[in-house]
Amino acid sequence: MRVAWLELLRVVPVALVAPGFVAAGLGPSAAAAAELTLPQVLGPVAINAASATSDPELRVLLQQDQEIQIEASAQPLLLRGADGSRLGTLEPGQPVRLGLDGSSPTGLLLSWPAGQPMVVSELWLEPAAPEALITLQQRLFRGRLRVLRQGDKLLAINHVALEAYLPSVVGSEMPPSWPQSALRAQAVAARTYALRQRRSQEPFDLRATVASQVYKGVGGETPSTREAVEATRGQVLTYQGALIEAVFHSSSGGSTEASGELWAQQLPYLVPVPDFDEHSPVRSWQERFDASQLRERFPETGGLWTLQVTSRSSSGRVRQLRLEGPRGVLNLSGAELRQRLALRSTWIELELLLPAPSAAAPAALKSPDGALAGSLEPPMPPPLLPPSAMPLLLQSAASAAELPLAALLIRGRGFGHGIGMSQWGAHGLAQRGASYTAILRHYYPGTQINAYRDP
Repeated sequence: MRVAWLELLRVVPVALVAPGFVAAGLGPSAAAAAELTLPQVLGPVAINAASATSDPELRVLLQQDQEIQIEASAQPLLLRGADGSRLGTLEPGQPVRLGLDGSSPTGLLLSWPAGQPMVVSELWLEPAAPEALITLQQRLFRGRLRVLRQGDKLLAINHVALEAYLPSVVGSEMPPSWPQSALRAQAVAARTYALRQRRSQEPFDLRATVASQVYKGVGGETPSTREAVEATRGQVLTYQGALIEAVFHSSSGGSTEASGELWAQQLPYLVPVPDFDEHSPVRSWQERFDASQLRERFPETGGLWTLQVTSRSSSGRVRQLRLEGPRGVLNLSGAELRQRLALRSTWIELELLLPAPSAAAPAALKSPDGALAGSLEPPMPPPLLPPSAMPLLLQSAASAAELPLAALLIRGRGFGHGIGMSQWGAHGLAQRGASYTAILRHYYPGTQINAYRDP
């Protein structure tokens, strides 16, 4: 689970991720700032040379809806029922439509040009030839497709071989124009993550979104991502012989986070390490919310009077905070605040802004060089204070009745949860000449790269 590079398209100019992209404006070395020399990071890493013996099948949820339409692309597809019996052939350009059957809690109503409507318990679509592809939601997919009913929704699940799935994930999670060592590090992390998520008791293993890993089918593949997957074929990250939780994110903002600071368990290989993401377009950012927006985002309090950060992680990311407004008090986790305000991360500094007594813009709304906060191109915010120096109570007043509703200015770092591999950091290390094994060793310390063998 992570923030994919695709999300950055909302905040990064297209030129930064276009083919031929070369990062510019690299700042001082993050390694030097962390008293970590590049030879330490770039050093060799041993890989278990045993070859992988299997290419297991994954089950990826592509669509969850009350109606689903599927087409064959250039080659026919075979339609089969739950027992494997052949129901017919779907020719290119002929859509098959599936909906909920009102007479049965588990039935699917199947409609297609080549036959009469029928009710089935589930439907399988399989390639009639190895090169046949499945079209769903205007995207092409390899492998097979299973459609089943779960309550009042239909689930379209792609059954696809692991090594056929990965080129699309790598190209969807990271710009394909990035250096091969970064793409290969992403391939190994994505392969490990996918295998760790397999759940035989559930109808699917992964989602095709940032809830798991972004997967766009054939459209996400490029020659460079296929090369990265093939060059690392079968390689996974392990710790004491078991697959690791190979989580990753877009950009940490300078230092990754320990898993135990934000999640229930501290894993020995998910510990803070200095990041090499100083060139990331989301290394630092700011957002401003006016009083009316805060009333909408926090209806329990009816806006904000006071805000108190009650707990931070060792790196400074917000863990817990307390909000107060006209309607009462609300306690939130940092993750909940991030979700409500659609923030890029929880490594943030917060400032409540009271209305100015005159029509002029209040000084608090301005950055040191005089630019208005929240402008399209805000200046770089100053470094965040360490947790011990952060003020807990950002605004108070002697009489609650006299308190006006405040606006909120947030200065933040990074994009994502900050745990595991930083994708922009992997890019930064690759630009410095690091191999993919060195990148993985840096972000998942203490792990090994081994050939995967299906149990």
